[in-house]
Amino acid sequence: MLIFIGLLSVFNLYSATYTIRSMGGSQIYVKQICWYAIGFLILLLMTTFDYHILDRFAYPLFFISLIFLVASLKIGKVAYGSQRWLSFGYFSVQPSEMVKVSLVIVLARYFSKLEKMGNYRLRDLFGPLILIAIPFIMIVYQPDLGTALMLIIVSFSIIIFVNVNWRSLLIFLSTAVLSAPFFWIMLQEYQKKRIITFLRPDLDPLGAAYHVTQSKITIGSGLLWGKGFLKGTQTRLNFLPQQHTDFSFSVLAEEWGLVGSATLLFLYLFLILWCINIAKSSKDKFGTLIVVGIAASIFWHLTINVGMVTGLLPVVGIPLVLFSYGGSSVISTMAAMGLIMNISMRRFIFQE
Repeated sequence: MLIFIGLLSVFNLYSATYTIRSMGGSQIYVKQICWYAIGFLILLLMTTFDYHILDRFAYPLFFISLIFLVASLKIGKVAYGSQRWLSFGYFSVQPSEMVKVSLVIVLARYFSKLEKMGNYRLRDLFGPLILIAIPFIMIVYQPDLGTALMLIIVSFSIIIFVNVNWRSLLIFLSTAVLSAPFFWIMLQEYQKKRIITFLRPDLDPLGAAYHVTQSKITIGSGLLWGKGFLKGTQTRLNFLPQQHTDFSFSVLAEEWGLVGSATLLFLYLFLILWCINIAKSSKDKFGTLIVVGIAASIFWHLTINVGMVTGLLPVVGIPLVLFSYGGSSVISTMAAMGLIMNISMRRFIFQE
């Protein structure tokens, strides 16, 4: 599945950045090939050790990822209004992608060590909430609302999986709803406009609502079979913004139609089902929770991105993992896939 998704990603990026003047794609698709090559090497590396080692080093790894996150806030490169990248010569990395994986590992470690006879109560969640809140606040400060929300969603997918007492969950959700006005004040002005125009696209069709409006036109114009490779007019004429990142799915839908879009979605479905099957067959709670967290991350990236580009959800800047352009995202996801393979390889070995 990873190879097929990777190939589709490269061809789609070639098309998304193709120009008549240059008669070929920009270097973005070449970079994506390099990121995938590095990612596959890291995937293989992640299968060479016993994943139970991460049980002992979960908190140090999480702390290291936070150090990189702090560094991005202090000396990081500013782009698109956010300070979220660290530059290392010819390439840049996004530490928040590292945090996604390290947070899943540290939460898996916490819940695997906290043995409960019944449901988890609110007092049992104090520790995990602190672990979630620290990177969440730093990422919001960058600002990167999409990644911050993804941390919350994936973390609570793990929390719900470990069987939280429903009363405690209801109390927390009620608190979150009551805190909504406070978080609204914290949002940047452009973020507020995206939410408002999601509810009322007619208020700013050429401004905040322009991205999603053009995306819906692009997707709809593909019809059943699409317009063909390199023949998408919305893409070629640059009506579609961010067509190699957040709206890469729209490019695919225009050129390959409903059939091509459904094919990609089925590939992701098989990938998620593969993860769920490994989670079920894992012989320890630590491994199961890691796989559940990674599977939840892939599922929510897919759901939110497709919902975003089709106008069903507000535009929050969440790319389609493994498909949109992004070196840090590809490498962190491939590392996570290698970790799942590691757990799968050792599912018949019981650890005390």
